[in-house]
Amino acid sequence: MFIHLLAGAAAAAAVPTAGRDSSPVVDVGKDVPGSAGAAVLHPFVSFSIEFSSFPDFAGNLSHPNKFSDQLLDNLRDLQGVKPHIRVGGNTQDLALYDPDLKISINGTFVPSVSTDYPSIIYIGDSYFESYATWPGTKFSHGFNLGKNGTTGMKTLVGTVPLACKALQDGNLAYWELGNEPDLFPMYPVRPAGWDEQAYVDEWLAKTKVIERQLKKSCPELVTKGKYKYIAPSFAGLTNSLDPVKAWQAGLDDDHDIGMNSMHNYIGGADEPGVTLARTLMNHTSTVHSVNQHVYLSGVLNEQGLTKDIPYILGETNSLYHQGKPGLSNSFGAALWGVDFNLYCASQSIRRTHMHQGTDYRYDSWQPVQTTKTTIGTKAPYYGNIMVAAMLRGATGGDSQSDVQVTHLSMPHETESAYAAYVNGNLARIAVINMQEFNYTTDASRPAAKYTFRLPDILAKSLSVQRLLANGSDAITGISWDGWSYNYELEMGKPVRLSNVTVGEMVAVSEGQVELSIPYSSAAILNVDA
Repeated sequence: MFIHLLAGAAAAAAVPTAGRDSSPVVDVGKDVPGSAGAAVLHPFVSFSIEFSSFPDFAGNLSHPNKFSDQLLDNLRDLQGVKPHIRVGGNTQDLALYDPDLKISINGTFVPSVSTDYPSIIYIGDSYFESYATWPGTKFSHGFNLGKNGTTGMKTLVGTVPLACKALQDGNLAYWELGNEPDLFPMYPVRPAGWDEQAYVDEWLAKTKVIERQLKKSCPELVTKGKYKYIAPSFAGLTNSLDPVKAWQAGLDDDHDIGMNSMHNYIGGADEPGVTLARTLMNHTSTVHSVNQHVYLSGVLNEQGLTKDIPYILGETNSLYHQGKPGLSNSFGAALWGVDFNLYCASQSIRRTHMHQGTDYRYDSWQPVQTTKTTIGTKAPYYGNIMVAAMLRGATGGDSQSDVQVTHLSMPHETESAYAAYVNGNLARIAVINMQEFNYTTDASRPAAKYTFRLPDILAKSLSVQRLLANGSDAITGISWDGWSYNYELEMGKPVRLSNVTVGEMVAVSEGQVELSIPYSSAAILNVDA
């Protein structure tokens, strides 16, 4: 979960004004401007999967989850690399190792703690089979920091060999020790006096335990460049631990942090006043949320604490507490996801891991059938697809391409636009119209017109790809560029829909191009096609 630095930022955002049908001409440079974000990491679109849900999402060797793997392959085909998967979350700090357990995981739900994930968890050796079910995928494995004492140490020592052997054949991205330790004194998992120095001392001591176990079981993973962590994995900037003070206390004294990882949620599912229009489909809300990380990254860099360490969001999504029905699972959330992720990219947040869990409302997909949720591709996945399409490299999804994003200023908080540059040259423009249109209540669907001035454009027309649904409140019937990725059609394989227009072209006249975007939809204008 993420605690706002600016309390109530989302709720304070102004209510969108209806009826806007045009925006001023926006100049888009041919060459990458100085205001563009740093080159995104490949892959940019990535996921975080709740530790207790990982066997559902990935399956095991005898029953791999091919549906999940197909959805990851779809993203690979666009961005050139399969999403990196961080396996962690609240339950990584609850899971204890039982070497005699014959199943992968045994979880008991405690309703007073959470009805969304088990609070008493034991994992066995077969838990680690799940890492072998998605070929070509790199993972970050989360070790338990929350459990202290003899039991916690036995789990740490016992799981290191299992995790490293599961990830030793090129599947390891990073290690992680602890999820949101800045909330430990609030749970309380640690005493109230547990400060930044106490956290850093414990983190350094236990990472040394991990390193010693790796040298025994998988020595090749301790060679230079391979032994790295994502850290500190804090929930926010204003909780019990200050991330700046943690870095100042020597968090990276061993020089083994590969990614500066923080968490972020745009708001809370149970916060008063949270709606699509005021919270998710609102660019002002997104800017407030992301700019907290821009500020933190700037402070750390100015102090020389994170030099050459990329800043990422190791866990993020729409509304913490696993999302809200009707909001986090709607097409409006997909549009939010496009705006949020592209704004992150434009502000030098190098990668985002969208958090997933079995039955979570903000999921991109539900991996298995349960009594609560139908297996299937959910609305946010289509937003993931559009982001991957926007950030793809050169022809064929070359993951070696240098892709940068710039934020294009728009007059209203219900709209946003971005330009993507590949190897320094303008490649694409994305436009997101977040003016709320509910197909279940609104009578007619207006459209807004956007005009872009493109210097030195020789083409007479440009191709358009659209992210569409019946309205912001839709949870089905969503398409990207005429493609459906629904489970019901081909188990997540892209299927071309016959009832959606594709191959659209817009004319370039005197260096300008005009694009019409229906309310509650988005599009990419391809300059390099």
